[in-house]
Amino acid sequence: MGDIDTKLRRLLVAVALLPFLGAVPRAIAAKLSKTDVKYQDQPNAGKDCDDCIQFVADATRKRVGTCKVVEGQVSAQGYCLAFTPKPKSG
Repeated sequence: MGDIDTKLRRLLVAVALLPFLGAVPRAIAAKLSKTDVKYQDQPNAGKDCDDCIQFVADATRKRVGTCKVVEGQVSAQGYCLAFTPKPKSG
């Protein structure tokens, strides 16, 4: 259980520091694994990747993209613990 607590604590710290990553060289700002953030290919409680500020849509393929903090390709309908909602417009 302690190992899970440590990983979750690291994830929460990483998510809290996300706004400051722009000042960190890209080589230092490694992405998290899908396992670490408990990524899944389906939404969770109405939350999905295309509503997250970290999601980067693929211009050529629908419903697929990448994430600024999670390594690899992700589904626009996916979800993980790093979900950060986009600000509401209006």
